[in-house]
Amino acid sequence: MGSAFHDGALSLSGEDLSALEERIGYRFNDRAALALALSHISAVKGDAPRLRSYQRLEFLGDHVLGSVISHMLYEAFPEAEEGELSRRLAELVREEACAEVAEDMNLGPHIRLGPGESQSGAHKRRAILADVAESVVAAVFLDGGYEAANELVERYWRGRLEAPRRPLRDAKTVLQEWAQARGLPPPTYREVGRSGPDHAPRFTILVELPGLEATEATGASKQAAQKAAAAAFLAREGVWNASET
Repeated sequence: MGSAFHDGALSLSGEDLSALEERIGYRFNDRAALALALSHISAVKGDAPRLRSYQRLEFLGDHVLGSVISHMLYEAFPEAEEGELSRRLAELVREEACAEVAEDMNLGPHIRLGPGESQSGAHKRRAILADVAESVVAAVFLDGGYEAANELVERYWRGRLEAPRRPLRDAKTVLQEWAQARGLPPPTYREVGRSGPDHAPRFTILVELPGLEATEATGASKQAAQKAAAAAFLAREGVWNASET
């Protein structure tokens, strides 16, 4: 990996990298791997800038992260079916989640950027932060192996795995899947009421399935009322996980 730095363009000091290593809890045998993970294409001069920026590491890190988190989910949720595990995985590796981890690691100030990108505040952009978080995972993987990468991911993603910040499933989707599994047609939603002024209406929606008692709920929009009605239906049937509402 050292050949990526023959142009002498790196400006990250050993002190900077030591502080970062301390924060992420991993000390590199070859700091060039970490420096590469922090190098945006705009900061790379000369030929083949994509090969001498973090882009290849980001590709690898995306797959390492997915592998580690998939294993974590498999162990943490032994009763979860494949669909739920997939939804949880998607939540944990999405751009927003990786960007939040980058902020937790305080990676932003360490990202190498070209003058234009630096002046525009690119070190705060969600997409760049997410890419660098994945690149750091890859750098740790290449430098210390799977166990080192696993420890890093455990440190920064375990809390998110145990306490997801968003609902993992839309109530309407869950209700449709539940109905389909029982050989029922898709749920039907009917508007049965509207109240309030034009600028702040309230909609009442009834959700129906053949042979089952209908359920209604109210929301500030038709979509919100439909979701609330679906959630109420599922809760009544005892199949809706309250932690996902």
